[in-house]
Formats: sequence, structure tokens, C-alpha cells
Amino acid sequence: MLAEHSTPSWAAFVELESLPEFSSLPESEENAPTFAENAAGKALHYSRLSKGLVFADDSGLVVPALGGAPGVHSARYAGAAATDSQRIEKLLKEMRDNVGEERFAHFVCAIALARSGRAMAVVTDRVDGEILESPQGPGGFGYDPVFYFPALKKTFAELSPDEKNQHSHRGKAFRKLLVALSSML
Repeated sequence: MLAEHSTPSWAAFVELESLPEFSSLPESEENAPTFAENAAGKALHYSRLSKGLVFADDSGLVVPALGGAPGVHSARYAGAAATDSQRIEKLLKEMRDNVGEERFAHFVCAIALARSGRAMAVVTDRVDGEILESPQGPGGFGYDPVFYFPALKKTFAELSPDEKNQHSHRGKAFRKLLVALSSML
């Protein structure tokens, strides 16, 4: 039996690739109220259009003091065509009066696995942190420059790729997906 976050030894041999002709496939709508439902919807949709296993994720930033915003709307928080810096600017403006625990936040990632329109697994994970008052760090994307990770005393934009893979919501969720996949083999 594998521990919850231990990566199966065969996982190093897993090869991921984009769906063939992905840009020409009809898009999946992301209008569900939860990350898990959005991930499952995408995985089910694309698995009907492709052979083999298909996985899709949905992820974003949750700030409880903002009623869970940006949440499932993280990528569209400041409008559909907004840049990362515009989304960060909107977030910081809405949080300008928040202090202490009101700045707590977490990233969430849900990954769904499907085959031929049938859901096989849905896994989720999260990472806790807080929102800084201004961006720090040259790396990352999205909200990474304002998401402070206390365990390493850095923003996600200051983490090395290895640190981010080890601690991020996506890295943790993907390791859970590999464990779930190993139980299907």
C-alpha cells in the first residue's frame, strides 16, 4: 500500500502529452461552482474526443476573507483578458484593509482522470499561505508574487522549480493522482 503522498516507483516512466490537435477540439465550459466539478467536466469532455486516459485540472486562489474569491474565477478575476498583474492589482485593492488572519489564503488544485467519458478519479489538494501587500519575487505566474508560503518564508514567485513542485497544490494533487492511478493498474 502506498502512502497518500508517496510517488509510485513507476511514475518516473509516465509520459504526458497534450491531446492531439487540442486547439481544434471544441472547448469545455468551465462554469461549475467548484474546482473539482470544473476539472471533472473538462476531463469527461475531452475523454469523449480522445482515446486513452485524459486528465484535466482546475486550480485557483481562495481567500476566505473575500468570501472565497477569486476561487473558481481566479483566471478571470479581473476580466477575461486581464493580465496576471491586473488580477493581482484587483486582489490587493480588495484586500487593502485586511490585516492578520484576514490575509490568509490557499491555493487549490483539483485533477480529474477520465477515459471514454467515464470518470476514473478526482483528487484535490491545497497549500496554505497568506497574501502580501505587494508582489515579491521574479518567478512564478498568476498570484505567485503575492502568495507568501510561511513554511519556506518565501512567496511562490521566489521558490525554485523543485521547491514549488514539492510544496505546491498542483504538485501535491498530481502525486495523489499517481497514487490513484496505481490502484487502477
